[in-house]
Amino acid sequence: MGAKLLLEDGSIFYGTPIGTKENIEAEVVVTTSMTGFQETLTDPSYCNQIVTFTYPLVGNCGINRQDFESSTSHVSAIITKELCVSPSHFEKKIDFDEYLKSCKITGLTGVDTRKLANLIRTKGTMKGKVICDDEKPVSTPTNDLVKTVTTVKPYVVPGGKDRIVALDFGVKKSLLESLSNLEATVIVLPAFSSFEEIMSYEPDGILLSNGPGDPKDISEVIPTIKKLLEEQIPLLGICLGHQLLGLSLGFESVKMKYGHRGGNHPVKDLDTKKVWITSQNHGYTLKASEVLDNIRITHVNLNDDTIEGFVHKSLPVLSVQFHPEAGPGPQDSKDILFNFSKLIKKSKVGDYHG
Repeated sequence: MGAKLLLEDGSIFYGTPIGTKENIEAEVVVTTSMTGFQETLTDPSYCNQIVTFTYPLVGNCGINRQDFESSTSHVSAIITKELCVSPSHFEKKIDFDEYLKSCKITGLTGVDTRKLANLIRTKGTMKGKVICDDEKPVSTPTNDLVKTVTTVKPYVVPGGKDRIVALDFGVKKSLLESLSNLEATVIVLPAFSSFEEIMSYEPDGILLSNGPGDPKDISEVIPTIKKLLEEQIPLLGICLGHQLLGLSLGFESVKMKYGHRGGNHPVKDLDTKKVWITSQNHGYTLKASEVLDNIRITHVNLNDDTIEGFVHKSLPVLSVQFHPEAGPGPQDSKDILFNFSKLIKKSKVGDYHG
């Protein structure tokens, strides 16, 4: 009956193979974003996952040169209801299927993605196999996710006088560009850079970036983060970086049933009482098993009450689980990056008082 997706609970979904038509095994996740398919493919946070798009038509704008979030795609496979075969957009260079083949990504189209998404929400995220040819072996991607996506050597994104060092756990281009637009020059370092290497750049601020996987898998960076906290340099954690920062300050991290992935997640700012619609992509969240005296929770998710942000009461530290740069997604939470920029400027003139 053609190609299929086999889930570890025994469920089978049939479809038509696209891309390289290879067999692959990986974690199956669901994104509810209605747009930004190119950004999703190239977001390092999706590294080695089988990504299911719930929006029924994918690829109708094709692939352009402007909207990449990294230099290549990191997903293992994609699942769609319908793949557009005649994309139309003035910036289009190639179509979706051509891009999948160029990045050696397999996929299925013609799948009942609503049924698949409902199954994942009911039973939780699970592993699956995309089988396009019963005669071929099944490839299993590496589990060293951050090592797969982090930069090999430092590079600079020019911007302005403020100097931000970004630890690249899988950073998105749009995040770096957003900080650059706020008059900051961003020095991007490999994820496992030492404390001494980081401080050698004399940072005015430090970014712990987004990235894929379980924060406990790269717990070796936590001692470095703790040393950075002692320096009282303004520090911003986003997504995986938020989780690593939380672990460094006494939080626990737990795997979610099916995660938050998409551009429509409501988050409440507990200070202003405003609700933001945010872009998110993570399968783990922070949990406080006891009251943390030095931490103030600033944002919560309105769907499941999970922690979405916090600040430190005495250190120049702020952290969010969502993506304030969007890319793709709504722009509601851009203030997080503005606040980080203000924090850096205040710290440089000795005006930070907690």
